[in-house]
Amino acid sequence: MDYGIAPLIAQFKALADPVRLRIVALCAQGECSVSELTEVLGHSQPRVSQHLKQLCGAGLLERFRDGHFVYYRVATHGDDAALRRRLLGLIPGNERAFANDTDKLRDLRGGRNLAAPDVAAHERPLHRALVALTVAAPLGDLVDIGCGQGRILKLLATRARRAIGVDTDSDARRFARAELLLAGLPNCSLRQGDMYGLPFAEDDFDTAILDDVLSEAERPIDAIAEATRILRPGGRLLLLASVDAEQLPDLKSRMAGWCVETGLRLAPSRAIPANNPTWLLAVATKPDAATAAA
Repeated sequence: MDYGIAPLIAQFKALADPVRLRIVALCAQGECSVSELTEVLGHSQPRVSQHLKQLCGAGLLERFRDGHFVYYRVATHGDDAALRRRLLGLIPGNERAFANDTDKLRDLRGGRNLAAPDVAAHERPLHRALVALTVAAPLGDLVDIGCGQGRILKLLATRARRAIGVDTDSDARRFARAELLLAGLPNCSLRQGDMYGLPFAEDDFDTAILDDVLSEAERPIDAIAEATRILRPGGRLLLLASVDAEQLPDLKSRMAGWCVETGLRLAPSRAIPANNPTWLLAVATKPDAATAAA
């Protein structure tokens, strides 16, 4: 990455336009599609697209495809993330125009009409156990595979440096995207993805969650191997599964076998709650060079 004067001048020039500044302020709150930005800003799509092209060219925004839509967001990682945070820190947080834009985006996503149910009673012990894991070791960069409507992503986002939810269900991703914006979690992102072929590079995350997807998976070993691929050495894979007492011994045994097959070090799994369990939680670690050689 070139940290010379030319990239910095390009970024200052990009931010000098009031409309582009509004776009960056919105995309710092959460990922936005072109159609959403067009609606919120009240400008034509070609004009908004030109602004987005310049902002991406200056390294202030990144773009990605999610199904039929292309989304833009302020990149939260990468070699120049710290430099970008310092620059964007100059944008005043109390500017009313920016707050109005965020309110419009929430309304556009149905933010005032979201009716997500409270956390079910049987999920509360699981949530407590997951939060406890973040105390033992930081989450770092987190990916939730099979995130659904984003409940666990929402629970853990503030404890992660970067949090990405992956799901095949476009309606679930759309709901999660609105929920995360409403909750004010700008470090979160949603992606369309299949657990057998995740849209990420190797060694991209510190923590991965296979979120209640293994019990019905046709190829669970392949799913675990794919999650392991995107974990950094020493990273943790959390295996979640909803169960009843009769299923528990068999699923524990199968999880142990899957982890052996994929070269993971599995800690003893936990039934949650201990009496009348409804969840099984297991934590596996990807060996680093030192542990692999031992």
